Amino acid sequence: MTQPVLPFVAQADDAATAAWLAALQRAMPDETVLPLAALDAAARRDCRVAIVANPHPQDLRTLPALTWVHSVWAGVERLVTDLADTDLAIVRLVDPRLAQTMAEAVLAWTLYLHRDMPGYARQQRQRLWRPIAPVRASERRVGLLGLGALGQAAAAQLCSAGFTVRGWSRTPKALPGVSCHSGMAGLDALLAATDILVCLLPLTAETRGLLDEARLARLRPGASLINFARGPIVDDAALRRALDGGALRHAVLDVFATEPLPADSWHWAHPDVTVLPHISAPTDHESASAIVAAHIARYRRTGEIPAGVDRRRGY
Repeated sequence: MTQPVLPFVAQADDAATAAWLAALQRAMPDETVLPLAALDAAARRDCRVAIVANPHPQDLRTLPALTWVHSVWAGVERLVTDLADTDLAIVRLVDPRLAQTMAEAVLAWTLYLHRDMPGYARQQRQRLWRPIAPVRASERRVGLLGLGALGQAAAAQLCSAGFTVRGWSRTPKALPGVSCHSGMAGLDALLAATDILVCLLPLTAETRGLLDEARLARLRPGASLINFARGPIVDDAALRRALDGGALRHAVLDVFATEPLPADSWHWAHPDVTVLPHISAPTDHESASAIVAAHIARYRRTGEIPAGVDRRRGY
């Protein structure tokens, strides 16, 4: 029996659509994976599952029998919001390769701050030949916000590099070599003991604006921030004030409330900000497609929908 076509639903201007279609088709040779626009009305009526990359919600509503969607992204906050008025199951991508890529980025940019590369960049602009006194990794306190798959992989890398690592999560967790905190009181304790704060939290109603003026002020004097999560988790105006006033030494920002970052944004020219174009952990098309393919195959075989997003928590 021929299986219904698998639609790939993305925004019309998504430059990655062709690459995703090719990778997904290679991973599922027995399936037919097509862009939504290629499906006629009859094909759309048969679809119970769609593979999605931040689709327009109205496009999904053209699939009347749809019961679940598989995102090719780890972040699903937009899907959760856009599909709030539906009962569709949302399955997000959990890819060990993505976690490893993120862990590499966290270690690289933590070392960038630990060895004061921003300081040497300033001195280069001033034509100063002046060594900056080093600090041992064991004396540098790194705080990780978020201890899911990404945070756990990052924590392991940081511990291996010799840093003193603390981690925070919504609920209690235990990780080897990591001092773990949870709850709002635990967050305050972590911030107060942190030199380099790394944000890997999902964006939810609870985390939006979490790093506000008061919480940024709790960090150790001269602390730095790495945000590889979502822009709105950090209060942007509070961040600028903290940098301008010297409370924060430097911020490495890979995510912003508006992306691409507008040309007139203050971040570009700020001497204490490193701007990255959302590249800390790009999704690997091949490994992600293999994960999606395994979930689809099991669904075809058993009718079982993979474990999905908890709408209440937002991830």
